[in-house]
Amino acid sequence: MNEPNAPVSPAAEFDAVLSRGAFMPLDQFGVIDAIGDDAASFLHGQLTNDVQHLDAASARLSGYCSPKGRLLASMLAWRVADTIRLLVSKELTAAVQKRLSMFVLRAKAKLADATESVAIVGFAGDVRAPLSRLFDALPDGVHVHVAGPAGSLIRVPDAVSRPRYLWIGPKALVQERLAVLEGELVRASPAVWDWLDIHAGEPRITQGVLEQFVPQMINFDVIGGINFRKGCYPGQEVVARSQYRGTIKRRMALAHIATGAGSGSAEAGGDAVRPGVELFHSDDPSQPCGMLVNAAPAPREGFDVLAEVKLSALENGTVHLGAADGPLLAFLPLPYALPSEV
Repeated sequence: MNEPNAPVSPAAEFDAVLSRGAFMPLDQFGVIDAIGDDAASFLHGQLTNDVQHLDAASARLSGYCSPKGRLLASMLAWRVADTIRLLVSKELTAAVQKRLSMFVLRAKAKLADATESVAIVGFAGDVRAPLSRLFDALPDGVHVHVAGPAGSLIRVPDAVSRPRYLWIGPKALVQERLAVLEGELVRASPAVWDWLDIHAGEPRITQGVLEQFVPQMINFDVIGGINFRKGCYPGQEVVARSQYRGTIKRRMALAHIATGAGSGSAEAGGDAVRPGVELFHSDDPSQPCGMLVNAAPAPREGFDVLAEVKLSALENGTVHLGAADGPLLAFLPLPYALPSEV
C-alpha cells in the first residue's frame, strides 16, 4: 500500500502502471465547454468528426483544422447534459476557444474555457476496483463515457496492454476523493500519461507542431478522428483529397531514441527531444524526412516518441533526430495496423 504523499521514484511510477495501478493528475490538458441550442451543430461544422450525433454515452476523438487542412488542435469531445466538452492540450486551450468563438456568428452557442473549474485525472493499470467506488458503472469499451455525481469517466485506448481511463470532474470534489485513493494507488507524474498516450499511438497537437500535419499524416483516419461522410468543416477539401486522390506518403510511427554515449553526434537530451524537431534520413542529409509529434521519457532510459515520417524513409537506411548523424530512431510496432498504401 502506498503512503499518502510519499515521494515515488520515476521507476516506481512506471512499475505501478505495469504491475499494479496508478493515477496521474493531468495538468497538461484544458477543457472547453460549448453551451447552447446550436452547440452540437456549430462544432459539427468546425471539427473533423461527427459531433451532431454524439450521444451521452460516447466520446469522440476529433481535430480542428486550418483552411489549409493542417491541424490546429486535437481533442476528445463528449456530452455532459446540455454541454459539449472538449479536452485539448492546455497550452492551446485559450487560442482554440478564442478562434472557435470567432465563427459562432448567429449560432446559439457559447464557448468557455472551463479548465480552472475542473480537475483531469488519468488512471492506468489495475484500477477498476477504486474507480467502482467513485462511479456506479464503469465504461466497458474504448471511448465509452459514463456520467455521475463525481463527473465524467471515459475509457481511452489501452497502452502497453493496460486499461486506461480519464476522470474529469469538479475540481474540489476530485481533489477530495483523490486523497482517499492515494492509500491504494500510486500517484504518478503527468509525463507517465504522455508516455502511455505515445504507446497507445494517440497523437496530441501542441504548440511545437501547430499547423504541421494534415490529419492522415498522424493517423487520425486510422484511430477514428475523421468522419469522411459528414459535411464541410475548415480544411475538409484538403483532408478529403488526401484520402481519395493518390497515396498517403507520410504516416506516424512509434520509436525509441536512446540518450547518452553512442546515441549520435547531436545532443539527445530532454531539450532536443521535443515536438517539432525535424528528422533526417541517413541517405539524404539535405532535407528533413519527418518531425517529432510527441515525446516522453522512457522507463529505463532515453525517450519514446511518435514521429511523422515519409514512408519511403522507413524502407531502407536509418532515421535520425535533428541531423543525418543525430541520435537514431529505433522504430517499434504501433498498437494498430496502418492501411496498405498502394
